[in-house]
Amino acid sequence: MNRSPAPEKSSRIPALVIGLMCLALLLYVIWTLENSPSTDDAYVYADTINVVPEVSGRIIELPVRDNQSVKKGDLLLRIDPRPYQDNLDQARARLATLEQQIALTQRTVNAQTFEAASAVASVERARAQAKQATDTLQRYEKLLPKGYISAEVVDQARASQRSTAAELNTSRFQAKRATAAVSGVDALVAQRAELLAQISIAELDLEFTEVRAPFDGRVASLRTTVGQYASAAKPIFTLIDTRHWYVIANFRETDLQGMRPGTPATVYLMTDSGQRFHARVDSLSFGVLPDDGGAVVEGLPRVQRSINWVRVSQRFPVKLEVLEPNADLFRVGASAVAVLEPGRHDSASR
Repeated sequence: MNRSPAPEKSSRIPALVIGLMCLALLLYVIWTLENSPSTDDAYVYADTINVVPEVSGRIIELPVRDNQSVKKGDLLLRIDPRPYQDNLDQARARLATLEQQIALTQRTVNAQTFEAASAVASVERARAQAKQATDTLQRYEKLLPKGYISAEVVDQARASQRSTAAELNTSRFQAKRATAAVSGVDALVAQRAELLAQISIAELDLEFTEVRAPFDGRVASLRTTVGQYASAAKPIFTLIDTRHWYVIANFRETDLQGMRPGTPATVYLMTDSGQRFHARVDSLSFGVLPDDGGAVVEGLPRVQRSINWVRVSQRFPVKLEVLEPNADLFRVGASAVAVLEPGRHDSASR
């Protein structure tokens, strides 16, 4: 009757073992959470651009479809180039006309320059004749009192001196008028520079009638077709940059310690959780929009807290670059799960 407690003691051993196993499992989970933080509050992200034509016109060619994959340099759309080709031809015709006008004007200017030079030479000739007549009159006036020459000869010399002086003044006036008549081609040359600028703009507008892919990507939100009038600076569709894929993961602020750009991570998508992708931290956010009052800074991301009546850790977006993404699986906005692996970074660095 006194040996009955022995079975009760032995029955406690499995419970103790189970308790120890649960404790070990709990410690392992805590260690994993501390050393490999993870979150399912994540989504796929890629850079995008709006495909916007630089010129307005009717779309005459649209060789892409919605959700189609394109390569860098592929034609996305073509706008009717005829109006812009006409503008270019017209500007080139005006330039050719102006070139002829400049050539004719230059010949006229050359003739005017020759006339001005001839007038200057006439002034020099008239000046020499006037000086000679003046010198002759002075000599005659000295000889007249001595009776070597007659008064009539002196009068003739005086008349010649006055005539040559008048001719000198006339030649000077004609030289000034001829010099002032030289016009030049500066105004036409300025017009030529303006036309060259117009031709450059017309050539650029003609080039802009073709819109090509600036990078490898995928067409999204295409809602038009051939025949639609496209306005300049108005988006036609969106082009997703498929060269680089990212996962934006919202981690608790308590998990950010030790995170830095380059920290390895593993991500997978909800669409196919069986595929794992290596990633690394590209950058960490340094601000979110608070939702519990205080100073509000517009432009920051808003990360909602799921429990409003309990003080929980704030979450900050961490941008992860996916190293070898599956182009057919990744979509902008797809749900994802991210697990950081700082230990793998440390072992790799050794």
